[in-house]
Amino acid sequence: MIVAFSVTPLGVGEDVGSYVADAVRVVRESGLPNRTDAMFTSVEGEWDEVMDVVRRAVAAVEARAPRVSLVLKADIRPGVTGALTSKVETVERFLAQEG
Repeated sequence: MIVAFSVTPLGVGEDVGSYVADAVRVVRESGLPNRTDAMFTSVEGEWDEVMDVVRRAVAAVEARAPRVSLVLKADIRPGVTGALTSKVETVERFLAQEG
């Protein structure tokens, strides 16, 4: 499965970069395939391991913030691996054909 999620600390002001970095650090240290962009962090793996990473990422932010918002979207497709990169590669291949 791939989970795209965003963890946002609430009640800490507008500068939330260090809080978000705490969450992303948990994801990167998990060893699971992952990617972070301006809006979400995506992580790929089995249900239990991915959800554990999300839980720990939220906990890392929660340790320093009085309130935390979590937005999560999941693509659950048993037996498929490598989709985190292959989905993007497919789109890039189609874009290259247009040129």
